[in-house]
Amino acid sequence: MSTNAVGGPTMAQATDPSAALGLGKTSKGLDKNAFLSLLTTQLQHQDPTQPQDDSAFAAQLAQFSSLEQLQQANQTLTEIAGFFESVQSTQGKG
Repeated sequence: MSTNAVGGPTMAQATDPSAALGLGKTSKGLDKNAFLSLLTTQLQHQDPTQPQDDSAFAAQLAQFSSLEQLQQANQTLTEIAGFFESVQSTQGKG
């Protein structure tokens, strides 16, 4: 991990969660473990005199859970659509 003059992460790493976690561009995205890793890192590096509000963490977790559920629903619907397409193509041949 490269650092800037003050010894912290570079600007690109500070704004890109995948760069902060050391994930390459080939990664499929962030999962629960990546979110928890980001949360832990955020807690470790926050200003002790001005801690982040607990409700902000809860909101982030709720948003992440919602996103994960939507991705799972999308995957299921894609699989169902593929099944119906295969059934339709089989009926067309017969």
